[in-house]
Amino acid sequence: MSKAALCLALLSPLLAQHTAVPARTGGFSQAQAQRGEKQYAALCKNCHGSDLANGVALPLAGASFLENRGSRQPYWLWRNVQRMPPGGGLLPAGQALDVTAYILQYNGHAPGDEELKEGTPWMTTATIVPPAGSKGRNLTPPAFIPGEPSATPRQGAGPSQAELNNAYSSKSDWLYHTHDYSGARFVQSAQITPANAAQLRVACLFQFGEQSNFQTGPIVYQGRMYLTGLRTTAAIDARNCELIWKHEWVPRAKEAWQFNRGVAIKDGYLVRGTVDGYLVALNMESGSLIWARRVADSSIGEAFTMPPVIFEDKIIAGPAVSEAGISGWVGAFRLTDGTPLWRFNTVPKAGEPGSETWKNPNNLVIGGGGTWTPYALDQEKGEVFVPVANPIPDFQPHLRGGDNLYTNSVVALSARTGKLVWHRQTVHRDSHDWDLTQAGPLYQANVGGRDVKVVVSAGKDGMLRPIDRETRKYLYETPVTTVENADIPVTTEGIHACPGIKGGVAWNGPAYNPLTRMLYTPAADECGVFTRAADEDLGKPGVTNIGGTFRRDAERKGWITAVDSVSGAVRWQYRSPEPVLAAVTTTSGGVVFGGELTGHFLTLNAKTGKVVHRFQTGGPIGGGIVTYEVGGKQHVAVTSGRPSAFWSLKHVGSPTVVVFTLP
Repeated sequence: MSKAALCLALLSPLLAQHTAVPARTGGFSQAQAQRGEKQYAALCKNCHGSDLANGVALPLAGASFLENRGSRQPYWLWRNVQRMPPGGGLLPAGQALDVTAYILQYNGHAPGDEELKEGTPWMTTATIVPPAGSKGRNLTPPAFIPGEPSATPRQGAGPSQAELNNAYSSKSDWLYHTHDYSGARFVQSAQITPANAAQLRVACLFQFGEQSNFQTGPIVYQGRMYLTGLRTTAAIDARNCELIWKHEWVPRAKEAWQFNRGVAIKDGYLVRGTVDGYLVALNMESGSLIWARRVADSSIGEAFTMPPVIFEDKIIAGPAVSEAGISGWVGAFRLTDGTPLWRFNTVPKAGEPGSETWKNPNNLVIGGGGTWTPYALDQEKGEVFVPVANPIPDFQPHLRGGDNLYTNSVVALSARTGKLVWHRQTVHRDSHDWDLTQAGPLYQANVGGRDVKVVVSAGKDGMLRPIDRETRKYLYETPVTTVENADIPVTTEGIHACPGIKGGVAWNGPAYNPLTRMLYTPAADECGVFTRAADEDLGKPGVTNIGGTFRRDAERKGWITAVDSVSGAVRWQYRSPEPVLAAVTTTSGGVVFGGELTGHFLTLNAKTGKVVHRFQTGGPIGGGIVTYEVGGKQHVAVTSGRPSAFWSLKHVGSPTVVVFTLP
């Protein structure tokens, strides 16, 4: 076990009930805290960092530490400190008291005249949170957390840029959230077909162990699968589900939201975001922390929920969530240490191009433009395609004024510089919270005798709109769910419209099969009444940035829709009794894999939509579904477990990966 892991293991357990101690008086003295500072530097700094929060082990200071452990007593802290340093036996009681005094002072407690001792009543009556008005030396989350030097990936570790560029043709690996940069979710693997899919059997299961929302999209490389929960990252054997390593992120700041959708990998680095604003890089082979850098501000609602994309030496990602009132952006960060390289503001700052499309006549808090779903990338041109979400306040376009660029838009950026190449807004003057959620897949089609390069746009408005990447025109507009009163703005009296604010296409988008020439899109189908808040109610306590309310109808359902990728004609639809949020994946074997909130994993005939295999996984399916070959056999991995409280049913399941293969 690594030194950092020992630190985590020894500090994290809750202290058992202790016996009563004789009553004494006093807190701790300044001299004792000074002695403790020296002891900390010698014994604790390597694990917990120079400012008590920027190390690889649990933070011992700052907002996150006080929020999560501040209600405990100094006695609890002292007993845990006494177990340090790891591997060296118990720290002498006196030294542990000195270090405890230093930690308490660092977090804002003022020293007194008496030294801290085991029997002091203050040890069991006070809390680690200091009295009101006290200030710690550093309550700011650390900007950078260095990992262990040994965590740096070995030279030649993959996947290389060449492997990522050619991932579309790989059937053994699943190298990006949507399989490859194009986002096609198509694999050239033909072992599983409509004729034999009924023979699929469970090869293994992996229970994640973190009772969080489960929306992860697995990544597979050289027989290993990489998965995420809210804080946990794990690597398992992709053939037998045996755990290889697990890493637990310890929050250093406020956690803004409760979702994570996956990782990106390159050159031995595994990178994910956290909802307290960090990008975290781990060693793919060992799970050791290489570095963590705080690049988003969770105190204002910025959180990383999307899977990043890595291209050349750059990690490209942006924060969610629009409704928190953020002003969205997309940024690039150096792979080796997270250093910021460029930023594009999806809600332009004053004076930037596009800022004139925000009028804001009443000087309200406006913004939005978060990103929470995967990007697509054209590696040949070095362009990244970003789906930008809704503006806020959601139901109040007349108060925002203008077109509110670049919200609800496909934004094409130079991946190397962050410069805007082009954009196309898909929902104008949005009054329904109809985020654009998908900018991909990318594919090429012959349209009227002309080869056209296409990027597919789709979102919560329930419309599939492939865009010609040269002319910026739509090939067609095809609904993939019920659409009603879409062009009528929300009023204070209320408007019944479809989709609802959770309807349409969510965090998993279309898959493209070049053999059937069809797009397969999952969707939620719900309708309801949108009601706009009165203008004078905005900005008052208790009124959210949505700017109104939504009351959904009792009935809801879901679809997987197959659409001709050139003409837009609907070829078939599969109706689910609940919204379909899970990913769809298609193969050269002529199948489509999908999942339902009922817990059923589905295999459908890609040409006809007929269900040829169904299996109950025991929990709602709302994350990724991936297929890969290992040991010469095609496998399918399905994520099962409650995707979020927004989509909870009677059975929530437990975060689990279920792997299928043929006998």
